Amino acid sequence: MADISQTLIEQVLQARQTGQKLNIEGGGTKAFMGRAADTDAGTLKLDEHTGIVEYHPVELILTARAGTPLAEIEATLAEEGQCLHFEPPRFGENSTLGGTLACNLSGPARPWSGSVRDQVLGIRLLNGRGEHLRFGGQVMKNVAGYDTSRLQAGAMGTLGVITEVSLKVMPRPAMSVTLVQDMALDDVIHYMNSRAKEPKPITGAAWVDGKVYLRLAGAKSAVEATAEKWSGEVMEQGGQFWQQLQHMQHDFFAGDEPLWRFSVGSTAENPELDGPWLIDWAGSQRWYRGDADMAKLETMAQLAGGQVSLFRGGDRKDEVMHHQPRALKEIQQRLKKSFDPDGIFNPGRLYSWL
Repeated sequence: MADISQTLIEQVLQARQTGQKLNIEGGGTKAFMGRAADTDAGTLKLDEHTGIVEYHPVELILTARAGTPLAEIEATLAEEGQCLHFEPPRFGENSTLGGTLACNLSGPARPWSGSVRDQVLGIRLLNGRGEHLRFGGQVMKNVAGYDTSRLQAGAMGTLGVITEVSLKVMPRPAMSVTLVQDMALDDVIHYMNSRAKEPKPITGAAWVDGKVYLRLAGAKSAVEATAEKWSGEVMEQGGQFWQQLQHMQHDFFAGDEPLWRFSVGSTAENPELDGPWLIDWAGSQRWYRGDADMAKLETMAQLAGGQVSLFRGGDRKDEVMHHQPRALKEIQQRLKKSFDPDGIFNPGRLYSWL
């Protein structure tokens, strides 16, 4: 547990003075995400900037430094019967809180429990001028003007260095049951969406390898009543399946083939592509494995009401995120100029033009 804020500030000020660019690095487990890092840039490491600063179980609030491992946070919460409801993926034991927010990563419960972006109450941010700023606070109703805390979700460090995060935590569900049954891909989108509309304690809906998985979690009486009413067999190792899905350790994610992430309308028809699929978030998140043309996939994603990105593998020197319209591109460039006027942080990591 250590606060190295002053060291980080000095590094940023020195980089600004010398014109050096900086790649921000926490635990290093998400280095595969985004475009390839600038090899000529220096490294700003946050792995020693760790520790839970405040934790109030009764008020369901936790504040921790950005380099704090998720495993440490979740272990602390478990002692109080609490958890991070957005189920952050861990790509290794060194996965950090700051990196999770910067990459906007959430697990299978996302449609029902919200994303990491939804749970953030406030942050501390080191901008490109070497100023250590505080945004938000430790209550939900604390935003006036731009919500800078949530703006960092998915920015991948291009707007500044997240040094501290305050977020909402929740009690662990009293009971969890997973129902599984065989189902064809052509039928599963309608099925999952019809179940998701019902006022039942559903917290997960996924499809892979010809089987659909529904997770029920919450009060014991509600879970048991729903499991008895709905079709499907109770899966003995249901918890293990959702953990594998959360941390992307399922066999579907193994191998070197490019991994594409579609974020689309939950009821949209699945894009017609040959190759393996994994459907999550009741249809809102769809994973595809295989070589494909980015422009072609973008057209498919737009017809499905969403976007596509090359999540892992493939050519990381080219664009890997869905192309942005001119208006949004200009807004993002203006934000970058405001937070990081000299373009110090993670140059080109999100887009080549940012």
